[in-house]
Amino acid sequence: MSTIQAIIFDLDGTLLNTLDDLADSMNRVLSSLGYPTHITEAYKYFVGDGIEKLAHRVLPPPERSEEAINICVAAMKENYGRHWMDQTRLYDGIEGMLTALTNRDIQLAILSNKPHPFTEITVSHYFDRWNFAEVAGAVSDIPPKPDPAGAIRIIKKMDIPAENFLYLGDTSTDMKTAHGAGISAIGALWGFRTESELLESGARAVISNPAEIFNHIY
Repeated sequence: MSTIQAIIFDLDGTLLNTLDDLADSMNRVLSSLGYPTHITEAYKYFVGDGIEKLAHRVLPPPERSEEAINICVAAMKENYGRHWMDQTRLYDGIEGMLTALTNRDIQLAILSNKPHPFTEITVSHYFDRWNFAEVAGAVSDIPPKPDPAGAIRIIKKMDIPAENFLYLGDTSTDMKTAHGAGISAIGALWGFRTESELLESGARAVISNPAEIFNHIY
């Protein structure tokens, strides 16, 4: 069996509980534009596939024109840029997991569909105690998850075989990304989606708390 040398993490819903700040910012945008808002719980299914998809999903179906989506995206970037750390926090157990992984010389990386500038400032603010070999958010020249291109790019840059990686995420998007890149996928049950979604999307296993990741490191 291969030895695990590195882990790629999703960010929102896996390392960080960002749901309240994402929902509050987008609801402020919707309200300012005259559209109906949504309950916070609904955002568990709106987020995860990038800000453009988020805007598309929250807008009323008759209002999903390219212009309306672009306006919503721009307003969301501005509002979220002022409120991204109002309520966001690390999930319980993440701090201990990252420290223990570092102590075992497991290399760490992050792959998010959050716009890259937000990904960078978020990681810098919340994870400055740990060294991440690669931090990648959404950029214009690489397709977003579930396209595996971003994960494959991380694998190549870290120069570690795909079979020596794990991928920890909380959505079907993450599981599909991992499989496309040839990485074993582990589902995080504390995140935004359900156990059935993760398993049906190809999770090799699901874990209920971050410490359980060590059951899959060999």
